[in-house]
Amino acid sequence: MKRTWLKSGVVLITVFILCTCIDPYTPKLSGYSSLLVVDGLITDANSSYIVRLSRTFQDQNSIPPWVSDATVFITDDAGNNNNLINGGNGIYKTDSIQFIGIIGRAYTLHIITQEGYTYISDPCAMQPVPDIDSVYFARDQELVNNNTEIEDGIRIYLDSKPGDKNQYYRWSYEETWKFRVPDPKKYDYLIGGTVIPVKNVKEFCWKSNKSDEVLIRSVNSGETGPIKNVPIFFIASNKSDRLMIEYSILVKQYSISKNEYEFWDNLQQVNASGADIFASQPFPVVSNLHNINNSKEQVLGYFQVSAVKQMRLFIPFSEFAKMHLPFFLYDQCARIVKDPNDYPTGYGGSPPTLDDLYSLFCIRSNYYFIEPQYNSLTGAIEALVFTTPECADCELTGTSNKPDFWVDLN
Repeated sequence: MKRTWLKSGVVLITVFILCTCIDPYTPKLSGYSSLLVVDGLITDANSSYIVRLSRTFQDQNSIPPWVSDATVFITDDAGNNNNLINGGNGIYKTDSIQFIGIIGRAYTLHIITQEGYTYISDPCAMQPVPDIDSVYFARDQELVNNNTEIEDGIRIYLDSKPGDKNQYYRWSYEETWKFRVPDPKKYDYLIGGTVIPVKNVKEFCWKSNKSDEVLIRSVNSGETGPIKNVPIFFIASNKSDRLMIEYSILVKQYSISKNEYEFWDNLQQVNASGADIFASQPFPVVSNLHNINNSKEQVLGYFQVSAVKQMRLFIPFSEFAKMHLPFFLYDQCARIVKDPNDYPTGYGGSPPTLDDLYSLFCIRSNYYFIEPQYNSLTGAIEALVFTTPECADCELTGTSNKPDFWVDLN
């Protein structure tokens, strides 16, 4: 489930306003009002916490206007006050040396905008969270395209250790995977028909992705047993390059309040309607933030407070290969091999040179030259090999900087 309250303000604003069943119609947005969107989470992890501030916008294809001129601070029930550092682009950070969440304390977020409006969250108590027992994977399938097709792949699961009467849980994850491009650029072409080896071949890189799904669960009140087989994420094995070399996922577990659970649950139901405000009975998605200068103003988002436990899983290709699942293939990465004889000339014209081929594909058509082909008898270059940029340079879609936590298992 995508966090549409960060990207699609119009839909949620309408959900807030409409509380009765009406006939479908095309809404007029002339009375559109930009609302404050807050995305903030503090935990007991030893790290800097981030609060993001933006405004809703009418055009879903536009970049949300960031609120970069606010004063943001957090107070607790012990009388402490912690100012957040303005990092620009609507991002406000805590100082990891001066502030860390403590289980049992209640925290309140304060936001003062440049216009003088003050927004305050409800006090949020930091609850303890049980340890994660294990993160693992198993072969699975998923229905797609309106349940008309089946995708094969693997699903990541979580088991949690018993909690201390924890009733509401939320999970998030961060993916990282190593991949390679099929035709890395190994040579540079110099005008005049000379090629030289590339010093830094960009063949292997890493990609990362953070979850934007709502993963929540409610257990029976007073239940203290472990939670088993929580589905976290499905990977269709032939739809991405995640499993081609090695894959890693960091799963985080939070213990949340009833109010926060209801916020995520309501948001999930709104999104399940397919972003159609008339598909189901509209209802408000209640935030825990309020404008103290205007009690009628709606605020989108939620100030989240929870202890956190986390666990990382590595899946090398050798483990994935044992499942005999379909592999991912670079369908769009065709090798283009061209020599001057591929372009016949007419009426006495001379055939194109290697320089002409290079100019045609690399300068005019934005292909990458990746390597030459040599004549087996003379040893001279007789053809040039080209491909599309993303198939030759892994840094166009990833980074060649190896993550600090990475362990090569293959």
